Amino acid sequence: MTAGPLRCSIVLPAHNEADLLEGSVRDLVKAMRDRDEAFEVVIVENGSTDRTLPLAERIESETPEVRVVTLPIADYGAAVAKGFDEATAPVVVHFDVDYVDVGFLDKGLALVDAGVAGIVLASKRAPGAKDRRPLLRRLLTAGFTLAMRVLLQMPVTDAHGMKVLARAQCARAAKACKMTGSLWDVELVLRASRAGVRVAELPAVVVELRPPRTPVWQRSIESATGLLRLRWLLWRERFGRRQSHSDCPAREG
Repeated sequence: MTAGPLRCSIVLPAHNEADLLEGSVRDLVKAMRDRDEAFEVVIVENGSTDRTLPLAERIESETPEVRVVTLPIADYGAAVAKGFDEATAPVVVHFDVDYVDVGFLDKGLALVDAGVAGIVLASKRAPGAKDRRPLLRRLLTAGFTLAMRVLLQMPVTDAHGMKVLARAQCARAAKACKMTGSLWDVELVLRASRAGVRVAELPAVVVELRPPRTPVWQRSIESATGLLRLRWLLWRERFGRRQSHSDCPAREG
C-alpha cells in the first residue's frame, strides 16, 4: 500500500455481485497501485442473498486498500450514499462492479485537480460516447435524459454511472438528498449543480457485461415515477422556503 495521504476513495456498491466482484476489485487495485498513489476502495454490500458479503470480507482481509461496509436492504442509492459518507479521501470516485474504467478516473481527477469541475460524469449520451448496449436499453436512456431535462431542467445528459466527485464541494448536496434507488445520483447532481458546483461530462464507452437486473418495462415505470417524485420534492422545498420568508414579520424602520 502506497504511503502518504489518500488521493481518492473509490466506492463500489455491491448487491449480488459474487460473479464479478473479485475480478473487478483485483483489476482495479492493480491499476491503482501501478499509479503509485494512495487510495482506498470502499465496497458497500447491500442486501445480497448470494456470496457477495463473505467474498467482499475475504477480499478486505487480503487487500489493505479495501474496506467493506454493509447495509441490510438492497438499495443502490443508499449504498452509493453510504460509500460517500464512509469515504475519507478528498476525491470520491463512484464505479459499479460491472462498470470500471480507470482511464475515466484519470481524466476525471485531472479535471477536479485543475478546478474545472467539482463533479465529472461519464455520459452515455455525450458526443463521442459509444453505447454498445442493446437498442431498447439505449432508447430507455434517451427517454430518461429527455425526461430529466423537461421535468428537472437537468444541465447534463447522463447522471447515472461513473463519477468523480470533489468531496468537500458535494458534501452538502449529498447530505440533503432524500431519494433512494437509481434516482439518488440524479438528485445529487441536480442539487450540487444548483448550488454552484461545476459539472463536466466525458464520453463513456459502455459494454453490457450482464443482462439488466430488472425488466425494461419495470425500470421505465420506476424511473418515471421517481422523476415525478423528485420534482414534487424539490418544488415542495422551494415552496416551503418561499412560505417561510413570506411569514417573517417585516422589520420596522
